[in-house]
Amino acid sequence: RMSVFKLESPWWVAGGSTIGLIVGNGAIVLFTFGILLTPITMEFGWARGTVGAANFFAHVTAALATPFVGILIDRYGIRKTSLTFITLFSLSVAAISLTPASPIMFFVLYAICGLFSAGQTPLPYAKAVAACFDARRGIALGVAMAGVGIGTSLIPRWTQFLIDSYGWREAYIGLGLTTFIIAFPAVAFFVGQADERLARNRDADIATIPGTAGRDAIRSYQFWTIGIAAILFASAILGTIGHLVPYLTDRGIDRQTAASMMVGVGISTIIGRLVSGYLLDRYFAPYVAAFFFSLPLISLALLISGATGFGLFLAIIGLGLGLGAEIDLMGFLVSRYFGIRSFGEIYGYVFALFALGSGFGPMAHGFAFDFSGSYNVSHMVSIALVTSAAMLLLRLGPCGFPVVHDAPAAASGN
Repeated sequence: RMSVFKLESPWWVAGGSTIGLIVGNGAIVLFTFGILLTPITMEFGWARGTVGAANFFAHVTAALATPFVGILIDRYGIRKTSLTFITLFSLSVAAISLTPASPIMFFVLYAICGLFSAGQTPLPYAKAVAACFDARRGIALGVAMAGVGIGTSLIPRWTQFLIDSYGWREAYIGLGLTTFIIAFPAVAFFVGQADERLARNRDADIATIPGTAGRDAIRSYQFWTIGIAAILFASAILGTIGHLVPYLTDRGIDRQTAASMMVGVGISTIIGRLVSGYLLDRYFAPYVAAFFFSLPLISLALLISGATGFGLFLAIIGLGLGLGAEIDLMGFLVSRYFGIRSFGEIYGYVFALFALGSGFGPMAHGFAFDFSGSYNVSHMVSIALVTSAAMLLLRLGPCGFPVVHDAPAAASGN
């Protein structure tokens, strides 16, 4: 029985979220993009922009589905909703291995994958952590979202190994299996324990649950400030990271080494999440957010300059630190400005905007490369987008739902 696995500490929820997000939609769909791009373009003769368009369609369908997933989680809980979507997402990733020599079918398969990936975004994990923590919510979200950094470090190398050993089609099958094997038990036994606390909230008078209704949130200045900053930052940074491996191989670095350098992105992402989480619990959240959003500006300038050696290492670290802070910053800001009453729905809307940027960025970088033969133009545009995102966050104003108390353990209910 599932009750055998009831654990007292809410940190089991945060730790389970770390495990589940190792194979989140970012690690599986976005951060494998640069690894799979080369063998796919070589086999079919497609341009980089064409392959990037498939990634864009995946993120569009994810953006459309994520608010719906958030509503389902608010209504029916994390375990039931997430386990269903994890299963479908795993199958849809494996199904991309069936891609024929048709860009349209490639787009369709990626769009289906993106649709089901909505249940394996940070949304359910952020919902679980927000329900179990208050005073330590920032660091708990940092611990949970560190899973994305671990996935960024490991999944690209795992993908490259599968490609080298079996082929790119088999790599998609391997990624689907990996997702299911890791995420399903993490949610079933650990993350899903937050459902008991969420169930108490659903059984209570809705007016007693701290938070803003979804329809009211999307009319607010704070919602659109957070959402627009998210889409600008995602377009710039995830577009850059999505093409990082091709960028490195174009400069003469072999594919295995280039894939290994993604470990630097992953490690710095983990550091960014933990440090930003620690700071969020102690300082004004928009200041922390703007600081971390600004870090990749140095990275983009270094990439434009053609930096090598230590300069290239710093560029990679800066991208990871900025990315590392963003996803848990979104969850933290949503919880502090809009509460937890409709957290899944509101975070779903914000993450939908983030997903659109995540899909648009790699596609735009690909078409910019096809047009100019270089990534410098897209990097310069990215500098403008990142600067605008940081400035927007500084205009958020005071939080509507500051710290009240630390929530009890998810499993114990005391």
